[in-house]
Amino acid sequence: MTGHRLEVADVFRDHGLAFLDEFGDALSPEQRRVLSDLAACRTAALGGHVEACDRCGHQRISYNSCRNRHCPKCQGTAAAQWLDARATELLPTEYFHVVFTLPEAIGPIALQNPRVVYGILFRAAAETLLQVAADPKRLGAEIGFLAVLHTWGQNLHHHAHVHCVVPGGGLSPEGSRWISCPTGFFLPVRVLSRVFRGKFLARLRAAFDEGKLAFHGQQSALSDAGQFQRQLVASAKTDWVVYAKPPFGGPEQVLKYLARYTHRVAITNGRLIDVEEGQVRFRTKDYTDDGRPKTVTLHATEFIRRFLLHVLPSGFVRIRHYGFLSNRLRQEKLALCRELLHVTPMPELVSISSSAELSEEMVGPSSVKLCPSCGVGHMVIIDPLVPTGGQRGEEPCGRVPVFDTS
Repeated sequence: MTGHRLEVADVFRDHGLAFLDEFGDALSPEQRRVLSDLAACRTAALGGHVEACDRCGHQRISYNSCRNRHCPKCQGTAAAQWLDARATELLPTEYFHVVFTLPEAIGPIALQNPRVVYGILFRAAAETLLQVAADPKRLGAEIGFLAVLHTWGQNLHHHAHVHCVVPGGGLSPEGSRWISCPTGFFLPVRVLSRVFRGKFLARLRAAFDEGKLAFHGQQSALSDAGQFQRQLVASAKTDWVVYAKPPFGGPEQVLKYLARYTHRVAITNGRLIDVEEGQVRFRTKDYTDDGRPKTVTLHATEFIRRFLLHVLPSGFVRIRHYGFLSNRLRQEKLALCRELLHVTPMPELVSISSSAELSEEMVGPSSVKLCPSCGVGHMVIIDPLVPTGGQRGEEPCGRVPVFDTS
């Protein structure tokens, strides 16, 4: 019998009310919803069912998941399903991983205007890759790629960046042949960086001119056109980081990497160490020190504040496809790519069983398994459990508060 593993939800349950007392007035509706959903996830607050073994009669209670996309516990199943859907879309080529990062000076603008700024980040990164790859002096091809937004660093500070996973080649302009990248090299990162910076700043300036940006609090001075322009000029003088990681080993490695990477949240439960006297300790990797493992300690309310910085606007799509992998063109273009690469449609590379293993690896053992008592029978649902009610401050299900999300 193993003990309870510390979870982000535990911090939310025990310290959520204190956090609301200190920061509640500054929260968006989406952030309030995440705070409430994660605290209630897999508790009586959301209801559930009673399961019984069809062989020995052993019973247990299983509570429902919140299914919030920011919940560490709910992303394993989503990742496994996504894995199966993507399996047949990979091409038998080298794959490259390119990261576009916003400089620190743009961070406060993004935090106050996430929908606009993150949208610009996606478009600027995508246009940069498509334009530079299409240049006859570079690759001279139409490429396709997947892009996923992350907004955090290891210490939970804001660090907005887009990861792009790109097949190592593309279609010729007339669509009659496949053009491969040189082995181990995709596109020059210095060129990508300069083009990305120009496209992003031009779009950000246009958004300001069109009245799409709003500023308040410490950033209210940026509402002035002159001050905003000075901020852009200062940003233009800095180097914008575009990083090309080493290529992947092969399509199956790409797929399994993607399934974990695309469904990450700001911090996983596995990185948490403990909570003592209101202080949360968690593991990090310090990339300024060769990725050495370190420990960060934060007050629980500061831990929650940093976690909620990374809650995306409602309906914002954080995984996007471009070029010949765009939703509208994907099937037709992939068929052409395979024809030009002289390959038949690739079989699914990951079975249902391995998808389940991925889910367990990310969030823990599945609740749908053999009986934990006899190890032979299967657990089947015998009785539903209705969700409990409650208002902020009440604890209808043990120590799980139901936070007011209005």
